[in-house]
Amino acid sequence: MSSELVRLGRKRALPSCPNPLFLEWLTELRDQAAEKGLKTQYVYQKALSSLKKYPLPLNNGKEAKILQNFGDGICKILDDRLEKYYRVNGPDAPIHSLPSGVQASGHCSTNLDPSKASSNTQELPGTSGGDHKKTQKGEVRREKGARKKRGYVPQKRSGGHAVLLTLYRHSQVPDSKGFMFKNELQTESQPLCDKSFTVPDLGSKYTAWASVGTLIQRDLVLKTHNPARYSLTELGLVVAEQLESGEREEKNDQKVEEEKREGGEAVECPDTVDLTLDDDDHDDEGVSGRLAKRPSPVGPTEESPTEESQAVEHGEAAARGILLPGCYEIILCVDFIETTGGNTAGKPDLVTELQKNGVTFDIRKLNVGDFLWVAREQVAPDPGQLRPPTVRELVLDYIIERKRMDDLCGSIIDGRFREQKFRLKRCGLHKPIYLVEEHGSAAAHLSLPESTLQQAIANTQVVDGFFVKRVQDVKESAAYLTIMTRYLQKLYTNRTLHCRSRELEGDGPRGAQVSCSLMSFTEFNHGAVKSKCQTVREVFARQLMQISGLSGDKAAAILEHYNTVNSLVRAYGQCASEAQKEKLLSSIRYGKLKRNLGPALSRTVYQLYCTKGPLS
Repeated sequence: MSSELVRLGRKRALPSCPNPLFLEWLTELRDQAAEKGLKTQYVYQKALSSLKKYPLPLNNGKEAKILQNFGDGICKILDDRLEKYYRVNGPDAPIHSLPSGVQASGHCSTNLDPSKASSNTQELPGTSGGDHKKTQKGEVRREKGARKKRGYVPQKRSGGHAVLLTLYRHSQVPDSKGFMFKNELQTESQPLCDKSFTVPDLGSKYTAWASVGTLIQRDLVLKTHNPARYSLTELGLVVAEQLESGEREEKNDQKVEEEKREGGEAVECPDTVDLTLDDDDHDDEGVSGRLAKRPSPVGPTEESPTEESQAVEHGEAAARGILLPGCYEIILCVDFIETTGGNTAGKPDLVTELQKNGVTFDIRKLNVGDFLWVAREQVAPDPGQLRPPTVRELVLDYIIERKRMDDLCGSIIDGRFREQKFRLKRCGLHKPIYLVEEHGSAAAHLSLPESTLQQAIANTQVVDGFFVKRVQDVKESAAYLTIMTRYLQKLYTNRTLHCRSRELEGDGPRGAQVSCSLMSFTEFNHGAVKSKCQTVREVFARQLMQISGLSGDKAAAILEHYNTVNSLVRAYGQCASEAQKEKLLSSIRYGKLKRNLGPALSRTVYQLYCTKGPLS
């Protein structure tokens, strides 16, 4: 009786996970979905997190429905796998612990019953050799059953393999910033991968970039900030070092094989060594060698090395994010809204005029501005490939916002005018232009007086610092775009262009002109998305610009002192009196002339953020 009381009173320590089979199966499902780039990987990950927190054992998938993030689909998958597991291992197979002879996938590593195996080993105690062999086989089977799961290593020449190697090599470069943006990571990883990072294969919608999600899920790569920055974790650094060492060993092996082949040729033809040559032969060989090495004045022997060296030079420059002179063309990009949609008056005429003038242009979606220019890399199509090769595009520093008088009137009334100017200033291009079509006396029939519109145009040029070009109609707009395109084509004739990141202004090589250090079009257009996730600072700036009389320059000046609403409210709380709170922002200077913000605007901002209840 006492022994039974002791048995009942003992506390059995629960395993780290009471449901290891379910945990293994869900992990496998998540990894398979991540490899294919499916969004169901996040569903499985949430279910895994819930399962890890649950401290009690589950007997089937239906019982798991009480857990968070477990739906009918996941529960049915677990029940199907559990049924298959029982068919293979028997109805009494344990599911709350993993025996050494049973693998998580439901397969048994040995067909022998452990009791029978142990009895067989004791049949011939006198035969040490047989006993040793049977014991050794048993140990092998136990080791095979208890084998640890191999760490994740991406396949060679895959997207994950290329990304890890690129991040590792980038981290080893002196003065490295410690992270890479998506665009530069894709560009530098492409030579190490057989699959494209930007264009999916025929019949598939996934690129090599989909494997980055697996690396993040496996805690090998860390993704932070917006725009995203990618860097290696501690575990990722270890795996990348292993991949790099494997690459070096493979290169060394190839080098040794080449040396062996060269040595074999020398052994087979010993008479080619200088043992049989005398002085006369040396002279003859020298003359003939000099004649053979001398390039012929005319013919392909003179041109071939030059073309090959140029191709190699161009490939190396493209890999470093550089476009050499003669390897790119300047193209005008037109927002598709300027050709269709909205007020279509005169829009088809613009495209027609550009075609008449012989301007090379491309219609695409621009997230900010109506016209801009890109330097597009010239790449010859591969005859063996169905899709055209991926080309690099760098955005020139000039961007144009086109405004008709009626559009200007409407944008001032609904508040879009100030927001557009604010976004143009923050788009990363240094020379924004406003193209205003006056259309004669058309402004006389608009909702706002013509004097108000003219004042808004003048403020855009004088206060906001934009270059304003006034034209009469669509034909003059097309003429201006034509002249600008030809001017830029001439300006960039012999320029070497360097790709820079929007996050790091001026991160191009030293000595390069500012106009030659340009953003890629992909990064520029992605960074200009209107509905993208915004930081607290950006939301605060948009709030301030909703106040009447508070322009973008004034908002930027306030953000230099108080970059969030919280910091501004704390500053108000430290003021001694109400009058001091109202004048807190009055002495802040803004714009090129460094004028004071003024007491009236300072009082308005204070009332907006510190008045309880509605404003009177």
